[in-house]
Amino acid sequence: MKQRWKLQALICLGVIALACLPGAHAQTPKPLRIGLIGPFSGPSSDFGNPMLNGAKLALDEINAAGGYLGRPIEFVIKDDTANPDVGLQHSQELVQDGVVGTIGFCNTGVAMKSLDVFQQARSPLIVPCATGTPITAKYPAAESYIFRTSARDAIQAPFVVNDIVARGWTKVAILADKTAYGEGGLADVTKALAAKQLQPVYVGRFDTGVKDLQPELKAAQAAGANVVFSYTVGPENAVIAKGRQALKWNVPQVGAWPLSFPFFLDGAKDAAEGALMAQTFIAEPSNERRISFLTAYNRKYGTRKIAVPMAAAQAYDTVYLLTYAILSIRNGDLSGPSVKNALENLPRVYYGVTATHERPFSKDDKDAITSNMLVMGLVKNGAVTFAYPEDRTRNLFVQRKQ
Repeated sequence: MKQRWKLQALICLGVIALACLPGAHAQTPKPLRIGLIGPFSGPSSDFGNPMLNGAKLALDEINAAGGYLGRPIEFVIKDDTANPDVGLQHSQELVQDGVVGTIGFCNTGVAMKSLDVFQQARSPLIVPCATGTPITAKYPAAESYIFRTSARDAIQAPFVVNDIVARGWTKVAILADKTAYGEGGLADVTKALAAKQLQPVYVGRFDTGVKDLQPELKAAQAAGANVVFSYTVGPENAVIAKGRQALKWNVPQVGAWPLSFPFFLDGAKDAAEGALMAQTFIAEPSNERRISFLTAYNRKYGTRKIAVPMAAAQAYDTVYLLTYAILSIRNGDLSGPSVKNALENLPRVYYGVTATHERPFSKDDKDAITSNMLVMGLVKNGAVTFAYPEDRTRNLFVQRKQ
């Protein structure tokens, strides 16, 4: 029902926009182009490809409903391979191609190197996956062309800290990689602990690709830690879990959303059991919108399991939000400033998979997700489920921004 209403809303928006557009009955122009950039190969493809698939699913539905005023919408797809230099080059190419907006980035470091390209070109970028807090903080909000539909680390970290403190786990060891993502996450966790008058009992830093973190884990154990907060996006999360298991150190591992990635679940196997992480979306049929999304995704891609459900769902919602914004422009002006203004003033509620988006962005706020939209995920039997029964119940009602 919600899926049908969503498509009807798109058709309605398109009809209104078409009626208001000068020269609307002229020859049908070429397809409308949107940039899509992410790590579709390489070390971060485990969540880059679900992002790509979720975005394509939304675009198929939108084009089936008429696209943009009868014009098909197409993606200009760029694979950044999780490499900042490659991402920078492809970002420059997207801007030169004249896309009306870009959806992209899974890696904070890759995003940060490319932000200037979009800001200087006044070309809107919506980030559906990368969560590093600095991404939407680099430019003054009113001037910024950088939007985001993922939960920034500045809300994920305190969300998890609040949970572990409530459980009595106050002696926190932080293990963070040396990437921009790990650096930012460490700062956000430390700040969240300080708000509780706490400080980490141990902080360990490591390079990505490390195969053994026993020295760091032993130091954390010696410091009396009763919980390990890991901040890394790759297989190092599994290295931490298996290292704890080898030491027979039975303390919980918590973190941000990468603890729901295959690198952790499949890499750590039984050592991942009981891990806790922040989530915007858990792939369980908890309400009609999510049932519709999961069914459509599984049918299109012939799978019963999404590698990283959050990446797919957030990208899916992002495509719809950008399309709603474009369709709300009545005078046909699809310049960067016009699309930016449309995103900041969306006139219609979008009933999404991850959230009910009512004015997700504004001139002063470029982050669509607030902490009330988060739930705590728990690794159980190799999959992520709800940590609390009340979250499963609350999840029947998709949250709105606060």
